Amino acid sequence: MDTPSLGPAHFASGLRHTIGDEVRIPERIESGREPGLMFEVAGPRGKLFFDPKKTRAGIVTCGGLCPGLNNVIRSLFLELYHGYGVTEVLGFRGGYAGLDPANATEPVAITPEFVEGIHRKGGTILGTSRGPVDIGRAVDNLIARGVDILFTVGGDGTQKGANALYQEASRRGHSLAVVGVPKTIDNDVAFVARTFGFFSAVEEAVKVLDRAHTEACSTPGGIGLVKLMGRHAGFITVGATVASQDVNFLLIPEVPFKLEAFLAALEERMRNKSHAVIAVAEGAGQELLRAQADQHDASGNTKLSDIGVFLRERIENHFKAVGLPVVMRYFDPSYLVRSSAANCEDALLCDLFARNAVHAAMAGKTGVVIGFLHERFIHVPIELIAGRSKRIDPDGGWWHSALATTGQPERFE
Repeated sequence: MDTPSLGPAHFASGLRHTIGDEVRIPERIESGREPGLMFEVAGPRGKLFFDPKKTRAGIVTCGGLCPGLNNVIRSLFLELYHGYGVTEVLGFRGGYAGLDPANATEPVAITPEFVEGIHRKGGTILGTSRGPVDIGRAVDNLIARGVDILFTVGGDGTQKGANALYQEASRRGHSLAVVGVPKTIDNDVAFVARTFGFFSAVEEAVKVLDRAHTEACSTPGGIGLVKLMGRHAGFITVGATVASQDVNFLLIPEVPFKLEAFLAALEERMRNKSHAVIAVAEGAGQELLRAQADQHDASGNTKLSDIGVFLRERIENHFKAVGLPVVMRYFDPSYLVRSSAANCEDALLCDLFARNAVHAAMAGKTGVVIGFLHERFIHVPIELIAGRSKRIDPDGGWWHSALATTGQPERFE
């Protein structure tokens, strides 16, 4: 699978270790299975499309917060500045809204001083927002400012917007390299084995589960209920459950459950052990709640009903009805988790995503997102990312590890 490109590269990179476009990584590496798509391996190229001395780059961060955003900004700049000698880098403020001059938000000039120490902080120094941008006005702005490269750090909606920006610039004859760095705390991006921020989120979630366990064990009839992030995928909840080893029940979007069966299992646990810890992903059990299909956030995502509050009320009502006293402790650490700084593993991952994004952009790759498969970074055309995502396989290793950890049945039916 070839990656979109702005054209032939003519400038020598001067880098000692480079890789060619002919080096490919298969989508699947299991013996006896078809390899699937073949992706270009990411990395520095021997020839560049852009002359570094005349290149101006821009960076924008979009969507919800995620540990590691500042690390990505810093590493993008440092690779451009020290690796290639690009000295003009603009940071567009407030997400895609900052690309529209009608919002009167001036971009900031990113310098070594600007990025000093930002990797130790959560959030994004450039700010973020949800929602689309007027593509025409955004491209007008990018052309007027002489931006040759735009790095888009964000999730599925962000990368769809990135593709629209690339297509519009191409239609106008402006050579704009648009390279995406995939960002989702939920770890659900296709062709990305693990996204930056995921393990930091798991680490923070484990701390909350540990405290929920302490609360539950310290009071007769104690129940700790923890709602974790995960709109459509339960990777954080499963990962934190296995890492914690103190969760007794977990509920994820990929495995529907019957409320009566779950409550019966919880009642049995409480009669035998007198305490329990429950981890639930925010997207679990939506079929039990009144749908909000007509309500969407600024990014176009369907608003979820609050499964945590729903379960807390149903659990309390159930135990009141059966005459078994319980003490509920409800935790919703979503903003605490997503606004934390990156841990060491994610800091390394952020750096590698960012540097490979710079290599791709300088070589003239465009309409592309940096992927990560089989411990190698790859170029993934944005069109392949749209509409695809990863989920926990109810027949796979992640889910069965969680079942072995909790001891709960495979299904609450």
